Amino acid sequence: MTTATVRHSDRRISPVFLGLLAVTAVTGWATWTGFAAQPGVAVFLFVTAAWIVSLCLHEYAHARTALHSGDITVGAKGYLTLNPLKYTHALLSIVLPVVFLIMGGIGLPGGAVFIERGRIRGRWRHSLVSAAGPLTNVLFAAVCTAPFWLHALDGVPQDFRYALAFLALLQVTAAILNFLPVPGLDGYGVVEPWLPYSVKRQVEPFAAFGLLFVFALLWIPAVNNAFFDVIDTILRGLGIDLFDQYCGHELYRFWQGSNPYCSVSP
Repeated sequence: MTTATVRHSDRRISPVFLGLLAVTAVTGWATWTGFAAQPGVAVFLFVTAAWIVSLCLHEYAHARTALHSGDITVGAKGYLTLNPLKYTHALLSIVLPVVFLIMGGIGLPGGAVFIERGRIRGRWRHSLVSAAGPLTNVLFAAVCTAPFWLHALDGVPQDFRYALAFLALLQVTAAILNFLPVPGLDGYGVVEPWLPYSVKRQVEPFAAFGLLFVFALLWIPAVNNAFFDVIDTILRGLGIDLFDQYCGHELYRFWQGSNPYCSVSP
């Protein structure tokens, strides 16, 4: 087993991640019970902490899959500890996605783990390593939307419902963006092992600009509208309507003041 070469300390869960879980739990409880004096602050902290937790799980999934595929170096790099500070650069991995979250309510792919691809044999394994991250976002989205598509919202407080809807939106946008077959994103990593070498060599110089290219496209109104129409269609299929999405975003941005429109149940 490849895991035999990984020290126990390399797999020990980071106190930073445990702290994030604690913040998520406490602020989730405050949102559910209405304990917080300002519900928007509790929702902001709950969604932000849960979002960072999902970023950690996304990168952990890449690393864990790589470990079982042959790259035994991920443990020494700290990738198995779920410490967000180990995933590339703290600014690009955590701060930037949170800034985009605050500004536009979109799940920006963040973080990265450096996989030693030369240690991994087989195209399917390479594809699976790349797919593991966004599949984690899909799983996270399924958990967040479960009360909606299971019609289990009776007794769920309104603010908590909105927070779950907004968190689900972030997970769905992150999954779709990550699965785009654009150089630099996980979607390209899934298809890259199957491409001819000549194509891969031509595309490689553009990998660093893939995400910037995607967001430049999203600034185009027609593309932006089409993208969020897809998001809305998926969320509606999972039982989350536009009202829940909108009010979740509004409640998250508590500094704008309360929105009376969201104080009335749909």
